[in-house]
Amino acid sequence: MNRSGKVYLKNVFCGVVSETDAGYSFEYDIDYLQNDQAESVSVTLPVSQKKFHSTTLFAFFDGLIPEGWLLDLAEKNWKINYKDRMGLLLTCCKDCIGAVSVENNNEKL
Repeated sequence: MNRSGKVYLKNVFCGVVSETDAGYSFEYDIDYLQNDQAESVSVTLPVSQKKFHSTTLFAFFDGLIPEGWLLDLAEKNWKINYKDRMGLLLTCCKDCIGAVSVENNNEKL
């Protein structure tokens, strides 16, 4: 299953986080990289032309996912298993508190 989300920093499109059978990746958008004021979404994902890879969802993105009663609501309302971290990220993190948001790039989860 391939799923991806558009990542925004301060409402500016900056890259794409993806999930494939091989794991997860994050890549900054080329136009974003050409901006002199481009900022990193996280200290662990510095502005770079390289694609970042991980076998688990990057800790930074995992940290955006709600916890506690908000996670319970997400599980019940959207019928997403709490172990489906990418599904939760794509469903719950469009309007995050903070500078980073993730918009579902797919038709269905």
